[in-house]
Amino acid sequence: MKAFKLPFLVLLGLVLLGVVFNFAVNPYIQLIVLFAVMNTILSMSLNLVNGYTGQFSLGHAGFMAIGAYFAAYANTHWMIFPQSLRILDFFIYACLSGVLAGFAGLLVGIPSLRLRGDYLAIVTLGFGEIVRAILLNVDTLGGPRGYAGIPGFNSFIESFAFASFWAVICFFTIWRLLHSKYGRAFQSVKEDEIAAESVGINTTMAKVRSFVISSFFAGVAGALFAHFTNYISPSSFTFLQSVNAVIMVVLGGMGSMSGSIIAAIIVTAIPELLRPLQEVTGVELRMVIYSLMLVLIMILRPQGIFGNREITDFWRKYVRRS
Repeated sequence: MKAFKLPFLVLLGLVLLGVVFNFAVNPYIQLIVLFAVMNTILSMSLNLVNGYTGQFSLGHAGFMAIGAYFAAYANTHWMIFPQSLRILDFFIYACLSGVLAGFAGLLVGIPSLRLRGDYLAIVTLGFGEIVRAILLNVDTLGGPRGYAGIPGFNSFIESFAFASFWAVICFFTIWRLLHSKYGRAFQSVKEDEIAAESVGINTTMAKVRSFVISSFFAGVAGALFAHFTNYISPSSFTFLQSVNAVIMVVLGGMGSMSGSIIAAIIVTAIPELLRPLQEVTGVELRMVIYSLMLVLIMILRPQGIFGNREITDFWRKYVRRS
C-alpha cells in the first residue's frame, strides 16, 4: 500500500486543482485544460521511446487513432453498466484501447525495431499514414466524414479526474519502470547499443517493450481525446499530430519526465493564449509567433527546457542551497 500513497496524493491534489478550474474558468478554457492533461500522457509515453530508449518514432498519431476509434465505437455500441455508472465503461474501454494500441505497437515493433535512427522514423511514419488511410476507407467508422455522437463525461470535474487518473498512472508506471532493471536496459540501449548487447542485454526486446508501453498510453490518450471532443475523424490524426508529440518531447528535454509535462502544457496553451492577437490585428500571426517562440527556445536551450534532468534536481540544487 505504501507504493500507492504518493500516486494517490498526487491524484488527490490534481482533483482539487480540477475543482478550482471547475468554478474559476469558462468551458472553453476547461477544454484546453483537458487537452493539456491528454497531451502530457502523449508526451510522457513518447519520451519513453524517443528520450529514454534513444529511438525515433513518428507513429504516435497512429496509435492514438487506434485507441480513439476503438473507444468511440465500443462506447456507442457496447454499454455494459447503467448510465449512472457509465464511467466504468469509459475506464474498461480506455484500458482496451491501450491494449489494442499496444498490440499494434508490438506488431510494428518486432520487425521495425531492428532498424535504427531515420529508418525507424520512416517505418513508424508509414504506419501512422496506413492507419489513417484505413480509417478513411472504413465506412462503419464514418470514413472521411468522421465518427460523431461519442459519449462524453457528465461534467468537467469528472473528465478532469478521469484524465488525471490516467496521467498519474502513466507517470508513475514509466517512472518506476525507468528505475527497474528494464528501465536501465532501455537507457543502456540509448547510450550504446553495441555495448549493451555485449553485456547480454537483448536490445531488440528492450526496444519492443519500450515501444509497446508507449503505444499503450498513446491509445489511452486517443480514448480520452474521443470522449473530450465527442467527434473524431482521420484528419485528427495526421502526421502533424505525431510531430506535435515529438515537439513536446524535444522541447521539454529528451529524458525528462518533468520536461515532458511542462512542454505539453506550453505547447497546448501558447497557441490558445495567442488567439486574441489575431482578433486584434486581423492578421494570422498566431502560428508564426508560436513557431518563432519554439525556434528561439531551441536556439537558447538546445537540450530542451529540462535537458535530461527532473524538476526535483533543480529543487535540490537551487532551493535547498538557498
